Amino acid sequence: MATSDFVLGGLASVGATFFTNPIEVIKTRIQLQGELAARGSYVEPYKGIVQAFVTVAKNDGMTGLQKGLAPALFFQFIINSFRLSIYSSAVEKRWMHKKNGEVSFGLGLMWGAIGGVVGSYCSSPFFLVKTQQQSQAAKQIAVGYQHTHTSMTNALRQIYAKNGIPGLWRGSVAALPRAAMGSGAQIATFGKTKALLIEYDLVTQPTINSFCAGLIAGSIMSVAITPPDVITTRLYNQGVDVQGRGLLYKGWLDCVVKILRSEGVHGMYKGFWANYLRIAPHSTLVLLFFDELIALREKYDLHY
Repeated sequence: MATSDFVLGGLASVGATFFTNPIEVIKTRIQLQGELAARGSYVEPYKGIVQAFVTVAKNDGMTGLQKGLAPALFFQFIINSFRLSIYSSAVEKRWMHKKNGEVSFGLGLMWGAIGGVVGSYCSSPFFLVKTQQQSQAAKQIAVGYQHTHTSMTNALRQIYAKNGIPGLWRGSVAALPRAAMGSGAQIATFGKTKALLIEYDLVTQPTINSFCAGLIAGSIMSVAITPPDVITTRLYNQGVDVQGRGLLYKGWLDCVVKILRSEGVHGMYKGFWANYLRIAPHSTLVLLFFDELIALREKYDLHY
């Protein structure tokens, strides 16, 4: 795994996160509203994506739309450094290719999932803080458990002081299915789509090829990742007792069962469109930025 690919993967995701963090704030709020309540039995401060943007800006100010940005940048840098550098190494060493030279969707799925799992576990404390900060809102529009963090460092200190190192990695194992499914679907689709667009002479210009493949990969990823994303949001945001145990959910399976019993299948897809509007452009930008940065690195290496 090249060190430069590790850094470039992280930088690509940081650039995209500045643009997509506001929609993730909205997504998190929608996933938390009506937690474990039957559909139609609770007040919905967030009734749609546009209305949610206006509501957050009105009650939390424009800066409210960038809540959790600092931990989001750390999370994205770490997870995508692992994901994209592992993907890049797999492509360069032809671990994702069949014997006939074609890109294998199955192998892409496997290497994407491996990168996602490794990156997700290593970046878990920042995902935890990001989720908790994004859920913090003015009283009149608050949903889910409300934490009292004043900054990323304050949150990390609070969590560590209360529950130690295990507290910082709380929910990390439950987040692995989300990472495996989302990353696997994204990486496999991206690699295969790029190859097919070139093979059938549909989109051959490198930048446009990466853009189109990234958009398609993001669309597939959003469908695969929404249910495990809802579960992860709920587990990371819930309050904990003095022993560090969740107040609402015992773990991943318990969360699934309780959501289905209380909210039905609809509950597993809360925030789907917000998730789609975040993931599709984020995936497109991350993969496009990564390919462009790789191209710049190769150009630099050739000239120098």
